[in-house]
Amino acid sequence: MTETLSAVFAALSDPTRRTLLARLAEEELSVTALAAPLQISLPAVSKHLKVLERAGLVRRSREAQWRPCRLEAAALEPAVVWLGQFALLWEASEPVRKKRDGQALRSPRRRVKFP
Repeated sequence: MTETLSAVFAALSDPTRRTLLARLAEEELSVTALAAPLQISLPAVSKHLKVLERAGLVRRSREAQWRPCRLEAAALEPAVVWLGQFALLWEASEPVRKKRDGQALRSPRRRVKFP
């Protein structure tokens, strides 16, 4: 799981790859369609897609002449689970509480047990 988690976070660390994932969350697209709004070459987009594929976040297939790229959202689960263990910490933090409640009340610090 550690390798999978590291691969997902490494893939998500690049803003171009996050942009590609956001577009694929809306619909399946070809590499050409993914590259169209970006200011990078098709080979560069392909390299980014390979990183996303190795992390399991994207799958490419062949349907006749069309080669769509698909988001594999389930591959985000290890990252969501790992981040979830910090939920109590950020929900208890003052800036988040102020934003959520419109107040500046301080709550006592809680100890969080991690699995």
